[in-house]
This record gives sequence, C-alpha cells and structure tokens, in this order.
Amino acid sequence: MNNGMIGVLAFLAQISVFGADWNQWRGAGRKDHSPDKGLLSAWPQEGPKQVWLFQNAGLGYAGYSIAKGTLFTMGLRDGQEFLIAVDASKGKELWSTPAGPKYPNNWGDGPRMTPTVDGDHVYAIGGQGLLVCARANDGQLVWSKNLVGDLGGKLQDWGYTESPLVVGDLVVCTPGGPQGTLAALDKKTGTVRWRSKDITDNAQYSSPILIQHSGKPQVVQLVMNRFFGVSPSDGSVLWKKDFPGRVAVIPTPIYEDGIVYVTAGYGVGCEAIRLGADNSVEPLYSNKVMKNHHGGVVCVDGHLYGHSDGAGWICQELTTGKEVWSHKGFGKGSVTYADGKLICLDERSGEVALVEASTQGWKELSRFKLAPLSTQRSSQGGIWPHPVVVNGRLYLRDQELLHCFDVKSRQ
Repeated sequence: MNNGMIGVLAFLAQISVFGADWNQWRGAGRKDHSPDKGLLSAWPQEGPKQVWLFQNAGLGYAGYSIAKGTLFTMGLRDGQEFLIAVDASKGKELWSTPAGPKYPNNWGDGPRMTPTVDGDHVYAIGGQGLLVCARANDGQLVWSKNLVGDLGGKLQDWGYTESPLVVGDLVVCTPGGPQGTLAALDKKTGTVRWRSKDITDNAQYSSPILIQHSGKPQVVQLVMNRFFGVSPSDGSVLWKKDFPGRVAVIPTPIYEDGIVYVTAGYGVGCEAIRLGADNSVEPLYSNKVMKNHHGGVVCVDGHLYGHSDGAGWICQELTTGKEVWSHKGFGKGSVTYADGKLICLDERSGEVALVEASTQGWKELSRFKLAPLSTQRSSQGGIWPHPVVVNGRLYLRDQELLHCFDVKSRQ
C-alpha cells in the first residue's frame, strides 16, 4: 500500500473525530448534516437567542467552518481578501491574514468559499484563485499556490468558489484547464502531486467530495459537461458521466448507497447514477424535478430536500427521482439538516425557517427574520452563505455581519 493510500485511509478514520465540529464545507463527509442532537424543537417568535454578532467579517459570500472552538471564514477588507479566525464562543476576532487580491464582481466583490480545517492548518481559496495554507492557531502563512498562474486554471465569470478538500496528506482542488481539471497538492508544502490529466474541463463552482465506494476511496466532482470520480492516489479517472450544464454549475454532488446525484439551475435539472462494484455507470434518471441553483440539497433517509427553481421547496426520492411534495410558501435559498429538522434560509428576505424533514409535506415549526442585515451587499446579491449548526449554535452570515444563535434545548 503506497503512502498516499495510507493517508487517505487515515483521513477517513478522522472523520468521526471532526464530527463534533464543522471543519469544512457542508461538514463531515460534505453531507450538510449537523452532528448535534437535543436542539430546540421550536424557536421563540422573535427567534432563538442571539449569542453574539461579529460585524467585521468583511464583504463577500464566504461560508465558515468551526473547529476546536474557532470559526474560520474569509472576507474582503479595504480591497484585500483575508482569511479570518474568530473565537466561536465569544465572537471576537483572533487573527486575520491576507489571502489574495480582491475579486470584483457586479453580484458582490470578495471571496466565496468555505475554509477547510485539518489538524493545525487551515486551507482557503480566494475569489481570484489563490490557495493558501495557514497555521490555525495564529494565521501565519505556510504556503500558497495560484490556481491560474501556478496551476494553469481559468477564472470563471463568478470567480473561484470551490472549498478545498483534504484527503490524507493531499489537498485536492479544481483549477481546471489543460493540465487537468483536478489537482492534488502536498498539504504540507503545496507541491503538486498529481493532475487529472484525462479530464481537462474548466472549473465550475462546485466543490469535490470524498466517498467510499466498494471499499475504496474516490474523489467525485461536477463541472459543466460531466461529473466524474478519480482515484485520490494518482488522479486516474475511475468513471465519468456526461451532464448538460449551462451558464453555471454550482451544487455539491451527493453520494449515498452507491448512488451519485447531481443537480444544477438554469433549467438543467438533476441526474443520478448507480456505480457498480467495478465503477461501471448505470443511469437511474435525468429530470427537472430538482433544479437547484446554489442553495444546496441535503439527503435524509433516502430523500432529497432543497429549493428547485420555479417549483419551490422540493422533497424528491433519491432512488427514483420522483417528486414527493413541493411548497412555494417560503423563498428560494439554502438549507442544512440538524436533529431531524431542515433549517432553510430565504436568500432575499433573510427569513429563517425550521421545518421537519418529512416526506409528508412542508411542516414548518418556526420562523424568524435575520436582523440586522448588511447595508453593503450588492443590489444584485443575496444572503448566500449557507447556515451551519454545530455545538448547539446556529451560524448565519450576510456579508460583514456574522450571527451566532443558541439553538440548544435546555430541557
């Protein structure tokens, strides 16, 4: 067994250790499932108690990870993008370190990804494609690589939005381009270890996931015209499937019981395939039940929940693709899953809904409006960072304003 494979297996063993935290985009396994239990079954009319409000997170749409009591995010301050660490219990800044030049955009300037925490280090990608590795305790820069200048990638219309994936002793990212869509770097030095040379599509806006299929790990990613799996040991392509993306392909793939599910907005819809033991691809369905733009989809007990453009909030059966129910009484936005409930965020109004994760329809339990909201957000932008629930706290962000609420039941 080579060193890369040993590192991959060690990483998989660590997932349960990080389960008490939220060390990366969509949490453990990138499934967007909170590890928390014993949360409030309903919120007060005015909303859950606010623990703190941090007002200097900077501009942009970056998400946040929480590990060992520290929250990590990114933000644009005075024309410079920063990686920022905040005390998760008090909402006080611990440190900030420069993490690339400003990414300008009519929908809102600044970074658009979620940092990944691995042990003593944190990894982040700025809007212009600068991948940085910093020390988690003090923010000191360890190394950096530019996905365009160093790795031959191409900056897309809305910048780099990918959250890097740590796999054993590697950091996997998606620069795109002729050298290979995916790149794996040594997480300690930034040295390139492999490129996915057999797939050279440009990057889109999705983040890769690490799965275990037939007892072996693989990295799965979605780009404009295909989704695919590669070996984390050398980047060789294990399987691929065409996908009819258009304009922008954003949501993270989902893997469950041998099924890979992907979706995109702009009228594209969703697809699911079943992987064989030999990585053969069996198409299951392709339809427009779920047309998720960028708010994400969660899979709970064989059912998918998320917002579908034009249809509203959807429950969809994973194995068949059939619609179970739809609901238009809550605005388009993002979703996370915690303790049997969905927490849905309306990207325009800032309303937050607590909803049962049920196949029997939209069963709303509580709703409150996030306040204050940013006055600095672009008129074309929305409240796009996704909600996170961990350690009894609900985290929400609108540009420079980062909110923390207590959602732990005291009974």
